[in-house]
Amino acid sequence: MALPEARIDATEARLAGVSLPKGAAWAAKAREAALARVRAMGLPTRRDEYWKFTRPDDLLLPEAPAAALFDPNEKPVFSEIDRVKLVFRDGVFDPAASDDPVEAGLEIARLAEVTEMDVHWASGLYGVLEAEGHDPVPRPFAALNTATATDGVAIRATAKARRPVSLVYLHENETSDVAMHFLVKVEAGAEVTVLENGPAAARFNKVMEVDVADGGTFHHIRTQGRDHERRAVTHIFARLGEGSIFKSFTMTANGILTRNEAVVTFTGDNAVAHIAGAALGDGDFHHDDTVFVTHDAVACESRQVFKKVLRNGAVGTFQGKILVRQGAQKTDGYQISQALLLDEDAQFLAKPELEIYADDVACSHGSTSGAIDETALFYLRSRGLPRAEAQDLLVLAFLAEAIEEIDDEAIAADILSRLEGWLSRHRKG
Repeated sequence: MALPEARIDATEARLAGVSLPKGAAWAAKAREAALARVRAMGLPTRRDEYWKFTRPDDLLLPEAPAAALFDPNEKPVFSEIDRVKLVFRDGVFDPAASDDPVEAGLEIARLAEVTEMDVHWASGLYGVLEAEGHDPVPRPFAALNTATATDGVAIRATAKARRPVSLVYLHENETSDVAMHFLVKVEAGAEVTVLENGPAAARFNKVMEVDVADGGTFHHIRTQGRDHERRAVTHIFARLGEGSIFKSFTMTANGILTRNEAVVTFTGDNAVAHIAGAALGDGDFHHDDTVFVTHDAVACESRQVFKKVLRNGAVGTFQGKILVRQGAQKTDGYQISQALLLDEDAQFLAKPELEIYADDVACSHGSTSGAIDETALFYLRSRGLPRAEAQDLLVLAFLAEAIEEIDDEAIAADILSRLEGWLSRHRKG
């Protein structure tokens, strides 16, 4: 079907001036194919089913809207964690500020260098999961990333990593427009943890492709915050082998526009995937979690747990789907999305979906939004707590189910302390 002329014009306006990075033949081919996908799909509008809750206008502009820099005057997230840091300044790798990648016990290479090599394992993964992830829902910003990203890292785990890999994003240019691409290959029986934090850019487009082989384990913990005026659209595409484990958690505080997409496909039996998030927004804040999990294997477990706390006109969105293909018997799929609205101006928009073609499954989904429980609030206040502190305790209790998805207790404690700090800074009453 031909695209409407208005969409073609908007897409070409966004692509005007875009040039594909140079590289080896395989990289050039992948980028050209990705650009062709962008033109075939067209960039999204509010008329698109999966963009009807989120206005993509700022992501379509030829240049990034300016985002003021912000110094929170506090220690960066994960600073107390024993990790291997890889630092990017407005999308460019900074080796001087980074640790030696060898310390992680992994194969780590900069994407800008990998795509210049004629032979590298990345050639079998770059753009592959992203391309597969457009069926049945187009994700044109992900294809745009594959076509234009110039930096990132390729990580290959052949055993259990000695230390987590920490991707640190620094935003130093108020108009930076950054596309970064990451590849993670977890071989059979291997294990790796990837941490992410920092605002990255005024406008940030990120793709992470994760291939977890049989018996492999991948943990992913990400925080998004600090520079409030930033815009971001992120994607994680994962393919899971037999008996593999994939766990991803994201904490988001502040941000004019954030859309996080996760596309996970089970290709091997007895695999596990947990995707969770906690978001806190105050005022000019729009946060969108869009998740698509495909069960195409037997006896796999998926969990989607998303909690949002919103006030003062903030908007939260959740679109989550569990697709169980024919033959994917004994699937266990769970999905919950909930919002706590701290005033009448906040808004939560949800679209939970189940599509099941197997008969021996246990799948459930639920979505709720509501105000603070006044009975619980009264009970805490009757024990001498001021209203604001009592409300904060109830908010943290509400977010607990999502935070419990983090396996590492030290990281979970760090995340919890950040949430407590945000709540104390935004107290009312």
